[in-house]
Amino acid sequence: MLVLLRPFIRQIVFRAARPHSIAAPRCRSTLAEDVRSDSTFRIPLIDFAAYKQATSLAEKRCIADDIVNGFKEVGFVYLTGHVIEPKTVDRVFQKSAEFFQLPQETKAGLAWDDPKANRGYVQVGRERVTTSLDAAEIAALRAKAPDTKESMEIGRENHPVFNNKWPQETDAPEFKQTMLHFFQTCHEVHTMVMKSIALGLGLPEDFFDNKIDRQDHNLRLLSYPPIRTSLLLGDGQARAGAHTDYGTLTLLFQDSIGGLEVQNPHTKHYQPASPIPGTIVVNAGDLLARWSNDVFRSTLHRVVAPPAIKINATEGMTPARQSIAFFCNPNFDAIIESLPSCTSTSNPSKYPPLTTEQYIVGRLAATYS
Repeated sequence: MLVLLRPFIRQIVFRAARPHSIAAPRCRSTLAEDVRSDSTFRIPLIDFAAYKQATSLAEKRCIADDIVNGFKEVGFVYLTGHVIEPKTVDRVFQKSAEFFQLPQETKAGLAWDDPKANRGYVQVGRERVTTSLDAAEIAALRAKAPDTKESMEIGRENHPVFNNKWPQETDAPEFKQTMLHFFQTCHEVHTMVMKSIALGLGLPEDFFDNKIDRQDHNLRLLSYPPIRTSLLLGDGQARAGAHTDYGTLTLLFQDSIGGLEVQNPHTKHYQPASPIPGTIVVNAGDLLARWSNDVFRSTLHRVVAPPAIKINATEGMTPARQSIAFFCNPNFDAIIESLPSCTSTSNPSKYPPLTTEQYIVGRLAATYS
């Protein structure tokens, strides 16, 4: 169900191509028709409250169909009516900003060091996200044009093997408590959205429940420091290069600066996914695409620099940007193979079975230096 959001968003669609501009209602066009052209491309805005408040499966399926259609046509949706309060998100952004303001030597003491653990601090230049699967090619890209961001990676607490790397409470008061609460809240959103996806694919609503219940997710805090525009002019340089995400879903929380761009899967041109207050940007990841036998799109996206502030006649400075990404994953021992509702004799499975751990750890090992 497409909804109204905030007084300045009056129509039934948000057009990603023109940030904050609203076109006349297009009651007769479908999402499938709109995304065929860059001029009408849009990311659907869906009120998830209607799913949570539904009193029948038929009502739930109406919203489930909207979500599934968004992932089929675009790979992205904006979700409103979710359970996460704005004040909760604001607090996470505040604690994230406080962490990145710590001295570099303090953050370096918490450095990321193991793709299986996927926990800890990643300094600027250490990561290079890309679609490539070749470690040597990724290393060359990282040397030539590393991503201009730093991050903090947090996994589930009380893992039997791997521990999170928390700063001292005296260095970052209430950081750990805030992030653990947010981690659990995002897991609950993931579970609810996956229930809707199951219904939309013609599966029992609880189909994914025992495949995602171990919370093998990753909460990533991201800081994009201010950077001179001249440093972003090199070949392949971006704040975060074009890539897909690895898991089932990603829940992205943006600040007001923006910079996220989504590739129109039909024209291959990038379109802004501008921040809409109160929403979560949700996109399908590689493993959900594999599970669905590519019924869903794991869409390329990137982060580019917003308009710069001029500092002299030849140079500008892009503003700092913050975002928070919750990478939702199946259980690490879950077998990912094409769902029966997504295959047939005329459309056989495109992928061999593999575990979540095999796929994600392999991708992470190649991504980081």
